[in-house]
Amino acid sequence: MSKERARRRAEREARREHAMRLNERRQARAARRRARRGRLVPRPVRVARQGGLLARRRRARNVVVLLGFLLVQALVWLIWGSAFLSFGVLVFSLLLAPVLVTLAFDRRI
Repeated sequence: MSKERARRRAEREARREHAMRLNERRQARAARRRARRGRLVPRPVRVARQGGLLARRRRARNVVVLLGFLLVQALVWLIWGSAFLSFGVLVFSLLLAPVLVTLAFDRRI
């Protein structure tokens, strides 16, 4: 009887040892993965938002340009409703937007 208990205890201890070794290997692998990810993935850099007059004007100008762009897209979709025409106007607007922004907001003119 005691030999049987000793054998079962030895089996339990062997299983526990095996489980502990597996757990240690998993933890070590996870630690290496975290360390490697920490080296590879750069931390996000916080950029303070500029608060001057020029920055406010630039944000306002960007909002005006975005709202105008969205308005044109919505009007084309509502008036004609064609996906092909809407896509064409989208491409045309994307190509024309920088030109219009330069003409409308460039101070050198």
